[in-house]
Amino acid sequence: MLSTSAPAQRTAARVAGCFILFTMATILFANFAVNERLVAGNAAEIARNILAHQTLFRLSIACDLLYCAGVVVLLTALYVILRPVNRGVAVLGACFRLLYLLMWMVIALNSLYALRLLNGAEYLRVFEAERLQALARLSIANSFDVYYVGLLFYALASTVCGYLWLKSGYIPRALAAFGVLASAFCAACTFVFIISPGFSKVVNLWWFDSPMALFELAAGLWLLFKGLRLSGRVEAAT
Repeated sequence: MLSTSAPAQRTAARVAGCFILFTMATILFANFAVNERLVAGNAAEIARNILAHQTLFRLSIACDLLYCAGVVVLLTALYVILRPVNRGVAVLGACFRLLYLLMWMVIALNSLYALRLLNGAEYLRVFEAERLQALARLSIANSFDVYYVGLLFYALASTVCGYLWLKSGYIPRALAAFGVLASAFCAACTFVFIISPGFSKVVNLWWFDSPMALFELAAGLWLLFKGLRLSGRVEAAT
């Protein structure tokens, strides 16, 4: 029989599927449609690009904040879905995802800090233009390190959720098993990369999170269009 939590889980599944796709689209736009164009090159080039396209750069920051809001909705929906499987493990996954969210907020703040450095406020005129450009470039470069610290926690969250998906049977077990492996692979690669940056020459940085992203995309589409496989299960929420 089904538990009384089944309707809430079904609704949360649609919400989770929608926000997995929404957050992916938002951050892909910010990174590849905006940042790839504006923050490539040396400090002087980046400063010129940002100052010439301030509205576009601010739009990418707004997308980062929308992404953070979407992750909050997503982790809430995933907790509602996976809590009946194992409440403690579901809380752990939500906490890991929350730590990742905090890292992404730091990235948004770094971008705002770089923009303030380049906008030529009166109190900044004691610094040479080249120094301000270098500081802005440093702030943007720092976001690279912040991202990989956050990615470690995101991968751990995805590994935990993948385990709960596999245990519950809510989505196809083959997809859930792929999610566990892809997420654990990302967590391991990121951890090694933080210890030894030269690891990126062994495993390309793009391979760290690409398999996990494919899993999340597939899971999001499944939850949005197929929903949960709840029939025939006995749910014991505590």
